[in-house]
Amino acid sequence: MGVSVCWDVEAEQPPARAASWRSMNATCRGAKDEWLALFAPDAVVEDPVGPSMFDEEGRGHHGHDGISAFWDLTIAKVERFEFVIKDSFAAGDEVANVGTITTYLPGGYRVDTDGVFVYRVNGEGLVLSMRAFWETDRAMATARQVSG
Repeated sequence: MGVSVCWDVEAEQPPARAASWRSMNATCRGAKDEWLALFAPDAVVEDPVGPSMFDEEGRGHHGHDGISAFWDLTIAKVERFEFVIKDSFAAGDEVANVGTITTYLPGGYRVDTDGVFVYRVNGEGLVLSMRAFWETDRAMATARQVSG
């Protein structure tokens, strides 16, 4: 699994941007434990924000147990991820990344999800919240078989 990020990951970055990059990198490598360790114990993941097929009530996935279950429900089922961040806006303890997440699914399917991905960190640089703003219908409209 590879990662493609448009900013200079070697340069010093604001803490939230650095945490978002570490999250994407761990996701691409399938490193669940490493990814979970990036989150504060009381963190919340909303991906996507609001009710969805991953979160019917739209309340998010809370704490390490909830976030771990989210991984198993979603991330673990993807064969490969590619992240392309087109722009990134860091302010205070948050960052909003604008980009596309490409997922390669079993059966040779590819889905491109455009969105805004917002991370908020605490003073230790741990993620307090990750909120992904994307639309299921728009993402699913990009689904196509790329190999058989």
